[in-house]
Amino acid sequence: MYQITDAQKQQFKEEGYFILENAIPAHHLDLLRGECQAFIDKANARMDAEGTDTLGLNHRNSRYFVSNCFREQPRLREFLFSPLMADICQATLGDDAYLFWEQYVVKGAEAGMKFSWHQDSGYVGYPDHKPYLTCWCALDDMSEANGTVHLLPFSRSGIRTWVKHVREEASNDLIGYFGSDPGVSVVAPAGSIAVFTSVNFHSSGTNTTDQMRRVYLAQYSCEPLTSADGSKLWGNAEPFLKAGELVVGQPPPELTKSAP
Repeated sequence: MYQITDAQKQQFKEEGYFILENAIPAHHLDLLRGECQAFIDKANARMDAEGTDTLGLNHRNSRYFVSNCFREQPRLREFLFSPLMADICQATLGDDAYLFWEQYVVKGAEAGMKFSWHQDSGYVGYPDHKPYLTCWCALDDMSEANGTVHLLPFSRSGIRTWVKHVREEASNDLIGYFGSDPGVSVVAPAGSIAVFTSVNFHSSGTNTTDQMRRVYLAQYSCEPLTSADGSKLWGNAEPFLKAGELVVGQPPPELTKSAP
């Protein structure tokens, strides 16, 4: 089993991220790769149905964000609730963890779009939530050429909290950092995981290679994340860890606040 070191835990606290190289077991890597194309095909079908080549952050043959895939393909839960992910959650979030969100993030061959500087918390859209965890799982070897992710350490951004983002009209991206720091490039083999907090700024470049660049994003929170008014869950809140023990299969918590 992959061991997360004290140095990596400290880096997460001080800089907002760490990298685990070759961490995903081969059978889970095969699973994640094997399901990817079917969800790209479904995204294309949705665009076909609406007569468009752009739907939200999805741009046909260029960039795809396909979420909540585990609901359609329950086998993905084998990875999402695996011992590796439990260890990562406990090392970063603590003894309580919930599955918050997951999605495939794919850049098309030779035309894969960039993704602008943002915090994942920027997409939640309001400041009053505890930072959650992003596990950026490389399904292909990651390089500058295929548009890998760049992470901006806390010590270089000077920012450790949520900031308001602005929407870029052409891409529908939300942007929260406008500086010139290029960040730390994650050049790593397939099966590696970039682990970072949702208030870490990150971006990715274009894919100029002749192959797709595939990533599976698994995100976890230390408590259920709700809408700004607390009336509904923002995403998922599937229990994973409670007081350091596995609680997979328990129902999501019920919200006590009613919608206005």
